[in-house]
Amino acid sequence: MKHLSFLILLAALVSSCISNKRITYLQNLSDSTAIDLDEFIPFAEVDYEYILQPFDIVQIDFASSDPTLVEGFSFQNNGNNMGGMRMAGGGGGGQGSDPLYMTGYSIDKEGMVDIPRLGKIKIAGMTEEEAKNVVQEAINAYFKDDVYVRLRIAGIRYTTLGEFNSVGVQIIFKNRATLFDALANAGETTLLGKKNKLFLIRQYDGGTKIHQINLNDRALLGSPWYFIQPNDILYLEPMKIRQIGTADNLTASLALFGGILASVLLILNLVTGNL
Repeated sequence: MKHLSFLILLAALVSSCISNKRITYLQNLSDSTAIDLDEFIPFAEVDYEYILQPFDIVQIDFASSDPTLVEGFSFQNNGNNMGGMRMAGGGGGGQGSDPLYMTGYSIDKEGMVDIPRLGKIKIAGMTEEEAKNVVQEAINAYFKDDVYVRLRIAGIRYTTLGEFNSVGVQIIFKNRATLFDALANAGETTLLGKKNKLFLIRQYDGGTKIHQINLNDRALLGSPWYFIQPNDILYLEPMKIRQIGTADNLTASLALFGGILASVLLILNLVTGNL
């Protein structure tokens, strides 16, 4: 009986333990080129520019040596902001803290932005630079004096699903953000997330692609998917241990197996005691 109890307990412990190799970021994996500490890792060359899409929110600012020229482009509830919002690039965002939705310019389903005085201008299907030039041409036709236009995506919005401590729509108020910025902004992954199976669902002009990313692999730093894009969806699969119960961490899993083990031993003791 003692040997049987020991074997059952050992099996429970082995099945409950999660190896550090499964949860440690940026390892030198055997099937990838080793990257040493302090080694320079160049960013991957990505021939890709984000294309503005319907329902995106953009920041459009107007500036001129004559402030009276651009007063008409400011919404009344924006205070000193010109032409939308003026949110300095900084740290993370999150649900419930999105001033850009109220102060930025939203692209409608036809791909238009409605700008005071200028009316509706179509910018969906363009890069930021192309859209900026279109708005610049429209305002040049309206004013004889020089008015400078600045247009850019109003923060990076992305969605987290699966084994993240915070799931839902996330916002980072920066022009560029890495996958690790996105993970930190979402409260990190849970212990039971398969870090070698992060799925990145990305929208391209005219369609969508799914890319699989291994967060354990140090080679990720030179990957084309190292930087996130607006409207990305990050889905992290759970480990199989999640199917055993509702445990969210190793301690709870061990408690679950301990309870099962105690029940099994009690039943065996009752059965053998009656023989």
